[in-house]
Amino acid sequence: MLAHGEILKKKYPGCHTVFIGPCLSKKAEADAYAGAIDCVLTFEELTGWLKEENIEVCPVSDNAGRSDRAKTRLYPTTSGILRSMNKDNPEYLYMAIDGVENCRNALRDIIDGNVGKCFIEMSACVNSCIGGPAMDKKHEGVIHERRAVDEFAGSGRFDTVELADMTKSLPFISMQKTMPGSKAIEEILRKMNKSDPSQELNCGSCGYDTCREKAVAILQGKADLTMCLPYLKEKAESFSDNIINNTPNGIMVLSEDLEVQQINKAAREIMNIKSLSDVMGCPVVRILDPVSYLEVMSTGENIHNKRTYLAEYGKYVEETIIYDKSYHIIMSIMRDITGEEISRAKREKNAAETIAVTDKVIEKQMRVVQEIASLLGETTAETKVALTKLKENLSNDEQ
Repeated sequence: MLAHGEILKKKYPGCHTVFIGPCLSKKAEADAYAGAIDCVLTFEELTGWLKEENIEVCPVSDNAGRSDRAKTRLYPTTSGILRSMNKDNPEYLYMAIDGVENCRNALRDIIDGNVGKCFIEMSACVNSCIGGPAMDKKHEGVIHERRAVDEFAGSGRFDTVELADMTKSLPFISMQKTMPGSKAIEEILRKMNKSDPSQELNCGSCGYDTCREKAVAILQGKADLTMCLPYLKEKAESFSDNIINNTPNGIMVLSEDLEVQQINKAAREIMNIKSLSDVMGCPVVRILDPVSYLEVMSTGENIHNKRTYLAEYGKYVEETIIYDKSYHIIMSIMRDITGEEISRAKREKNAAETIAVTDKVIEKQMRVVQEIASLLGETTAETKVALTKLKENLSNDEQ
């Protein structure tokens, strides 16, 4: 890349050079040796940029860009460098190695003095550049891509361009550290939840061959405790299990066949289930009415905060049912509201009794009022009659 950039800068003074490819390390290389390359883009970045700008790349004819079919275009494939160069020294063995592990083993052989008079083309990526991490998502397979490179390249010779000294200085970075003791290593392994040799999976996902090598690297400051896939997986599962098992809400997970896949402690307490093994893998119909779960599956509409009375358990629950089609599971989240319902029923009973007493008091008061009114009415009438007679008598006396 740097050599090509310098050629272009020399041929077209003042030009800007942009490298586009599947390699992430080219970004670091361009930054480390500024001047030859102005910008580095990956195929993923280019595709995303074109999409943002609504630019559609049109297909080209088979002959486009093939006027100069030089074998240098074989470069991005495994052994592509070897195929584009003159291997004219019979004393040397020319070989291509790809893949990080293969390259690592080859370097170990070189360090051990087992290799001599070899020209080795090494590619960290399997299948070299066409297997790079930032290839466009439209991968069509290594055979198709290898054939496309071969057809686009050819066997033509190319002119040799004289450049200034391209030598780069790569100073040795010493990684020698004090070897930690066995107790310190065991302590790190314990922190990684590997207190027993059987838990040392040596999966290599962290980049180290064994868990003990990883522990040594942590102690030497070259690695981090969390750079362990089984450790992170176990920690995430443990964290998730702790939440599920300690939440006050009952949680139950069913398969699409309505079989119990998981049920937490709170849910078991609601349904008086003593042991997890009593219901795991069993049809939910053994413990609950499945109608609501079937309804959610058939309609695709989740149920939220539905109040239900579980007569067989004497419990009131507020249930939310969620159907996750992507994972093919039904989740039931139940909140025990038995205490709330009992309190509500008591309040309603007390209110009804209070209303009944109030009605009786009102009725009694009305009867008293009516009786008083009746008595007042009779007394008033008698008084009126007496006064009328008195008035008449007084009138007669005057006459």
